[in-house]
This record gives sequence, structure tokens and C-alpha cells, in this order.
Amino acid sequence: MINANTPAAKLPTDIYTLQQMVLQLLADVDAKTHRLQDLQNQLDWFKRHTFGRRSEKWDPHQKLLFEALEKQVKSRQAEILASRRSSESMAKKESHRNGRKPLPKDLPRERIEHVPEKEALLCSTCGREKERIGEEVTEELDYVPASFVVRQHIRGKYACKVCQNGVVIADLPTRPIEKGRPGTGLLSHILVSKYGDHLPLHRQEGIFKRHGIDIRRSTMCDWVGQSAELLQPLVKEMKRQILLSPKIHTDDTPVPVRNGPRKQIRKGYLWVYIDMDNNVVFDYTPNRCREGPVEFLGDYSGYIQADAYSGYDAVFEKGLATEVGCWAHTRRKFYDAKDTDPVRGHELLVLIGQLYDIERQAKEEKLNAAEIKTLRQKYSRPILERIQQRLEAFSIEVLPKSPMGQAVGYARGQWDALNRYLENGILEIDNNLAERTLRMVVIGRKNWLFAGHDNGGHRAAIIYGLIASCKLCKIDPFAYLRDVLDRVSTHPASQVADLLPANWKPSS
Repeated sequence: MINANTPAAKLPTDIYTLQQMVLQLLADVDAKTHRLQDLQNQLDWFKRHTFGRRSEKWDPHQKLLFEALEKQVKSRQAEILASRRSSESMAKKESHRNGRKPLPKDLPRERIEHVPEKEALLCSTCGREKERIGEEVTEELDYVPASFVVRQHIRGKYACKVCQNGVVIADLPTRPIEKGRPGTGLLSHILVSKYGDHLPLHRQEGIFKRHGIDIRRSTMCDWVGQSAELLQPLVKEMKRQILLSPKIHTDDTPVPVRNGPRKQIRKGYLWVYIDMDNNVVFDYTPNRCREGPVEFLGDYSGYIQADAYSGYDAVFEKGLATEVGCWAHTRRKFYDAKDTDPVRGHELLVLIGQLYDIERQAKEEKLNAAEIKTLRQKYSRPILERIQQRLEAFSIEVLPKSPMGQAVGYARGQWDALNRYLENGILEIDNNLAERTLRMVVIGRKNWLFAGHDNGGHRAAIIYGLIASCKLCKIDPFAYLRDVLDRVSTHPASQVADLLPANWKPSS
């Protein structure tokens, strides 16, 4: 009989949970074993180079020690290679495919004809010339470097030859930057390269020079600012639509900002807000005060899915918006705590994993919101009840300031918000959508290092939002920006929603 005070008594009694815990513990041990071996190899290397002989001469007597082992290794390698080739050939026979994806049909094709030598075209039997009976096409994918085009807008002048007055000339078409030289294609390329592909302006300056085009980064910086000003009405409309959405995903990330010519770097913040229609708006604030989300969200009355940052509390205190927690944040805390408390940590990770299995099932079966709610109520709720029981037990057993104690305290403090996704099938189990969207900023700041001013943060917020929305809508941000920059100046303000990425249709 197991004593109630023994460690075994603290284990769950469910067989499936125990099995999953064993698998996770074994995987954890395997990872630590590999890490330990890697560290041991590094230690041995440093020992050899610090205390051992530096000579790399091979002792001929040592060869005999390894000949038998070498033969075994080569024999085993041959067996593995033969087995791999056999399995690959079987897979090809079963699939009837060579595994190579066909090249897109819309790519331009350049035909290069190859004709045999004249001697080969003569029949060796009768001497007549052979006729073409077909062809064999072999495709290779090549790359043509990007090119610049100078568009000349020719406007003829007209006047009366008799009176020699009343000269008329056609008006210039609307241009994104009046009296500026860049076309919409060049502006879109600069914007997407900087905010979508993370190429700072000084790198783009060097790339342009390789093409013989001298465009200074200060000039491009002005173009970026003017483009952002043109696109700002679209972002205002997206914000209006986001605040009408039943739910919003939000998160924030810091961005280094330099105060103009001063060398001092401080932290600004970009906050992301995403609705159910793939509208994405970034909001820049010079600090992480609660005024940022309070000012943006105002009297919003839907669901807000976010982390447990206290800056959102002022929004929830109004009693209009409803907080939805993030199980990914909670799981991460137990993952970090499992090294110091493996049994409790792995048990909670297994139970949280079961919640995600149910979400995976809903996506695979493509269930609607009502069906997702029914599935969660039937299968997720009992798991959540078990998690709550374990959290209550762990809160008594662990020290509050230990890693496990902090993870348990976070989960218990967020418990109502973490259970809220059961209420409505439109809600997600976590806030990973916002975190994934913020990665474009995280990767970008590793390249451009800092924004030159708060104005740069506001410009970045405008363009980041449009490009992120394009990505969620699965449209090409370059094609979108080039088209919208052509139209936005003359587009009716009352129809600005037609230009949003979620509603955009290319002009013919």
C-alpha cells in the first residue's frame, strides 16, 4: 500500500496521462543526454588543446586497433545505404512521382532550340533527311535580376498656328509624390523590402548602386514618410473595422528608438491589433504605459485575447470588454519550470497538450463556431477541471517564488480568462496569431537596429499593418501597394474600405 506522503502518491492515477508523462520525461532525458555529451566533447577538446600534445602525427601502430571497427562501420553504412535506396525506390513506385514540384505555369517561358548535327539528321539506311516527329522539353529555373525602367510621360503642346496663342497641354496623371521621381513600383519595392523583407534603407542604397542608380537613403526615408501619409486613411478605416469586430487579438513588442540626432537609445513599443477579417493595425507608443491600449480600444465591448499584461486591466475595468487568456503563455511557464520540478511540470504539460489535441481535431474537421463550442464543452471542460484540481493541490505543495510556484500562481490568477474560450467557438485557445504577426517586427529590428525618431515608429506602424494584413489575406504585398498607391489619391473617401487588403481587387 502506497503511503500518502510518498512521491508516488502525488502522481496522477489516469493511465493515459501517466503514459504521456513517461514519454515526455524520456524525451527530456534524451535531450539532456545529447546536451551533456556535446558539453563533454567540448570539454575534451579544450583539455586536448590546453594540456595535450599538439602534434597531429598518426601512430601507425594505432591503425591495427581500428581496422576491424572500420570494416564494421563500412559494412553497416553499405547496409543502411542499400536499405535507403530500396525504400526510396518503393516510395517512387507507390507514388508514381519523382518528388519534384512543377514550375508555376504563369512564369514566362523562353524557348531555346537545340538541333542535332547535320550528319545525325541523315538516315544511315537510305540517306534521306530525317523529319521532326516531336520534341522533348527540359525545364530549368533561372533568375533575371530586377531592372529599372524610366517612364517618360510625353505631353504634346498644341496652339493655333494663325493666332499663335492659347497653348494647351495635357495634365499629368496623378502621382503618389508630386514633383517626385519615384513611380509606384519603386515605392512599393522600397516599402516591402524594408518592412516585409527586413532590408534597411542603407542596404537598399547599396543594391541600387549595383544597378547604376544612385538613390540616397535620406531620399528614400522621405519617400517612406510620404507613402505612409498617403496610406494612413486605409489604416484609420481598418482601425474602425477592428473596433467593430466581435474579438480582437493584441500583443506588443519593444522597438529601439533614437531621439533624433542624439545617440541615446530608448524603448518604444509597437502594439498589434487583429480582427476576424484579417485586418491588422499596428499602433506605436513611445512607452509601455496603459494609455496605449486604453486610447486605441476606447469603449470596445467584444472579446480581447491578450497576455496577462496589467496595462490591459484599465480596459477590462470599464466592464465592456471581456478578457480571454492565452494557454500558450501558460504552457511556456510550466515548460520553463519542468527542469526544477519535472513530475509536476510534465503532468501539466501533458494535460495542456490534451487541450491542444482537441483544437487540432476541430481544425482538421473544419468545424464551425457552434460545433467547436460543443466539442470543447464535451471534451475540453473535463480536462480543465482536472488541471484546476492539480493547480489547487500544487499551490499548497510548492514554494510560491519557485519556478513551479510562479507558473501555478500565473495559471490560477488567469483561470477565468483561460477558461473563457469555452464560451464561444470564434475564440482561440491562445494568442499565437498576434505573436506570429509580431515576428516581422522582431526580425526587422535585428536588421535596422533602431528607429531614428518617434515619427519613424508611427510610419513603421502604418506600413507594417498593411503588409501583415496582406500576408494574412494571402495576397502579394508588392502588387497590393503598387495598385493602391496608384489609386489612393483619387479614390472616393467614402469607399476607402474597398482598398483594404481584405476587400482589395486589382484595378484592370
